[in-house]
Amino acid sequence: MNEAAVTPRGHAVAAEVNEMVRTDGRNRRAAATRAKIIEAAKAMIDETSEAPTVVGVARRADVSVRSVFQHFGDVESLFVTVVDSIGENIVVSAPPVADRPLSVRIETLVQGLVAVFDKIVPLRVAAGQFVGHPAVLERGLALRQQLRDATMEIFAPELAALEPGDREQLVDAIGAALSLDAWIVLRRRDGLSVERGIAVWRLTLTALLEHGHGHAAAA
Repeated sequence: MNEAAVTPRGHAVAAEVNEMVRTDGRNRRAAATRAKIIEAAKAMIDETSEAPTVVGVARRADVSVRSVFQHFGDVESLFVTVVDSIGENIVVSAPPVADRPLSVRIETLVQGLVAVFDKIVPLRVAAGQFVGHPAVLERGLALRQQLRDATMEIFAPELAALEPGDREQLVDAIGAALSLDAWIVLRRRDGLSVERGIAVWRLTLTALLEHGHGHAAAA
């Protein structure tokens, strides 16, 4: 093959490599910008318990307002992304096995819920500004279902002794009493410390399960 045939191909390969490098560089910069925007929004929510504005996030992340819109389209999409990002960083402990003493299971569940809920109180309060948003509703329902499933698994022996209707009522009561919104009431409205909030939930959960046990014995 002569030099004339090789040289153009060499130039073409070099051009392809350069374009790949430029594209990779743009992708890295775009990913870095997106991460900065998300972290800025998370920090603002944690500090204010309010959904941040696009202008505020842009200023905090040191990027343009246009850049925020390019990556997320609107503030609702940004908020949902922040919700998912925070969810990915929350480690939920495995529920205690049902054959452990009831007091241990109660303590483990309460401590586990508090460890998660206390981190996301600002996010939940801020989410009130997006009431009715499909993605926010979907994630809220998924969280409640996870908690319901965990409750039924942890307290399976106690629930098994109840009639189906009574079992559902007890699980509903536990879900309402130990919900994220209930924790917000204790911490934000009533101003309780984490320790006092835990004591309230421990007492509440114990009373609900004892009530269920008494109902089963009477039946």
